[in-house]
Amino acid sequence: MRIINQEKSVAKQLLQIPIIVAALGYFVDVYDLLLFSIVRIPSLQAIGISGSRLLEDGAYLMNMQMIGMLIGGIFWGIIGDKKGRLSVLFGSILMYSVANFANGFVTNLDQYAILRFIAGIGLAGELGAGITLVAEILPKELRGYGTTMVASVGVLGAILAYFVADLFDWKIAFMIGGGLGMALLLMRVSVFESGMFKHTQEQSVSRGDFFYLFKTWKTFVKYARCIIIGLPIWFVIGILVTFSPEFGKALNIEAPVMAGKAVMFCYIGLSLGDFSSGFLSQAIRSRKKVVLIFITLTTTAIVSYLFLPKTSLFSFYSACLFLGFSIGYWALFVTIAAEQFGTNLRNTVTTTVPNFVRGSVNIITPAFLLLKPNVGIVNAAFMVGGTTILVALLALKGLKETFGKDLDYVE
Repeated sequence: MRIINQEKSVAKQLLQIPIIVAALGYFVDVYDLLLFSIVRIPSLQAIGISGSRLLEDGAYLMNMQMIGMLIGGIFWGIIGDKKGRLSVLFGSILMYSVANFANGFVTNLDQYAILRFIAGIGLAGELGAGITLVAEILPKELRGYGTTMVASVGVLGAILAYFVADLFDWKIAFMIGGGLGMALLLMRVSVFESGMFKHTQEQSVSRGDFFYLFKTWKTFVKYARCIIIGLPIWFVIGILVTFSPEFGKALNIEAPVMAGKAVMFCYIGLSLGDFSSGFLSQAIRSRKKVVLIFITLTTTAIVSYLFLPKTSLFSFYSACLFLGFSIGYWALFVTIAAEQFGTNLRNTVTTTVPNFVRGSVNIITPAFLLLKPNVGIVNAAFMVGGTTILVALLALKGLKETFGKDLDYVE
């Protein structure tokens, strides 16, 4: 009877309204974030772009979105530590919902770029604030389950994005994303603020000081390591999956690869990977060991995607599924960032870290495009991807284990 009551207690804690809403918020966030990758080609063709410009202008729009996320990550991170986690959850979703709805009316590349930039700023706040809130309201023994739940449910938004884009015109797909965000905004009325944040408000301590992260070499290196361990994740999403139609041609796949399906299969794998890595970290009581396992899997998946013989769409999409599962330490990597710093800086760190990883495409994509004419698309991807793996392993080595760490402290 006691075991049953304990299980009910755990389930009750994990199914709190803030956790459910955070998971749904990330679901809508991923829908809107990945929708561009899915509708890149038809939407660009609709505004008169064709040929090689589909890749080049697609990369430009992706970079504009990611620059927005870099700026938004800093902005929303500071706001979350100064004004509260809920202020970010409300403000960010309002911004990206309006931008994505308006994206359905673009008629030229400049309009598209401006709206992807604004949407990027809005999208930057969702995950960090959600993970921070969940990490602070759950007991330390259940923290990993809560953040895993948020990420596992959230990444399924990519699957909805694929089916919506398949059923409707790309313009309608963007408008639906905006509508989902506004509906979620109404649900957030019932969400309560983190007790740890309220406690910090009562203390005479600086909150949301982004530049504190650069004041000492030790603090900066710890912060940088939190970012670097996530670089392979966004290399896979931003290069291998986003430009999957181009890779399909280079790998001599017998039929055209659909970017939407590649994204969908990748994110099905990512959801399964997030679920697996989160529960494995709870089982073996270690974040670092599980991240090491998944970075090793990512290396194997990249080599398989680029070099193992594939002739059918089934084998290509299966490789995308494996890629997604291998990078399924996304929730774990964000959780590690949340656990590295005190309450007065936690939202700043947890919001900026994943967005700096996403924003790394502004370095990764140009490097890939620079190498591509000389060594080919496959070898260029291997060289850039291999570099992200190497630096991630070096960064992971220097991070402290944070499983079970008490988070009720300030810097």
